Amino acid sequence: MTEYHRIDVTVDAVIFRKLKDITQVLLIQRKHEPFAGCWAIPGGFVDEGEDLEAAAIRELEEETGLVVDSLEQLHTFGRPDRDPRKRIVSVVHWKLLNDPNVEVHAADDASNLSWFSIDDLPELAFDHAEVMAMAVKKLKL
Repeated sequence: MTEYHRIDVTVDAVIFRKLKDITQVLLIQRKHEPFAGCWAIPGGFVDEGEDLEAAAIRELEEETGLVVDSLEQLHTFGRPDRDPRKRIVSVVHWKLLNDPNVEVHAADDASNLSWFSIDDLPELAFDHAEVMAMAVKKLKL
């Protein structure tokens, strides 16, 4: 019998909005290690028996208070060193909000949150700069 290595699965939600001619993305400031205090895309671990999109919607609401009815899957990121804790594969989802005036608030694993222009992003945790580059490219298609 072959021994398999455990791989955990997370989900992330890249949320865009447009204010006049500026496109912004919602980022959280991480409350816990790894990367405590760093900016990141909202997301977290998938629960046992949970659908991937449902997990992304749940994590988004838990960390930002933002409730959405659906998200579109963007890409799966699985580079072995993308998370310093262990091998983690992340399924990233995205959405462009129709209402740019939604209310959000930091909660759960987020100590803070903010909207950032996609042209002026802070340094991001994990491989989230790579994730953002792909999401921005998809948005502009």
